[in-house]
Amino acid sequence: MNRARHRGQLIVLSGPSGVGKSTVIAELLSVRKDIYFSVSFTTRQPRVGEADGVNYNFVTRDAFEAMIAAGELLEYTEYVNHYYGTSLKVIEEKLDAGIDVLLDIEVQGAATVRTKCPEAVLIFIIPPSFEELSRRLHGRNTDGEEVIAGRLEKAKVECREIPNYDYLVVNDKVSWAAEEIIAILTAEGCRTKNRMNLVEGV
Repeated sequence: MNRARHRGQLIVLSGPSGVGKSTVIAELLSVRKDIYFSVSFTTRQPRVGEADGVNYNFVTRDAFEAMIAAGELLEYTEYVNHYYGTSLKVIEEKLDAGIDVLLDIEVQGAATVRTKCPEAVLIFIIPPSFEELSRRLHGRNTDGEEVIAGRLEKAKVECREIPNYDYLVVNDKVSWAAEEIIAILTAEGCRTKNRMNLVEGV
């Protein structure tokens, strides 16, 4: 019996700054090596330790706006005077090949993906508490008090969008959060619509 799916699953992960999305994603990808992580395009400069094509695809503002004009982006947003966006072409190629694709995008982009790709699975990651989120943001030692306060306020606004997501994962411990996401993906793969190819001709 051929269990290969005709099309991959599009997975969207969102969550407030400091919740640990990148760490959870790294853990997830170390377990599920068959998932393609879509690297976003951005016009901001690389931070220390970031590599082009790994953390982001770093492009000029002109190049990004040319992509917008050509309709090459699934979603994009402008945040703190920099563009961030997701390549539609790359994602479609992977999904058509039966490969699951993972996106790490904020709530505005996720809403756009939901509109354009209703079959996408949207997962929101939250911290165990806002006190813990504050502790993690302070622990990074990268931002001043005013910036951290702004991030915490933005987190509260983002959390209002949780009802628009399919699943809610608490990042109390990274390995547990990754396990929950893997369980979600397993369940989604077992949906009737995703397995009809197994009973074709019966």
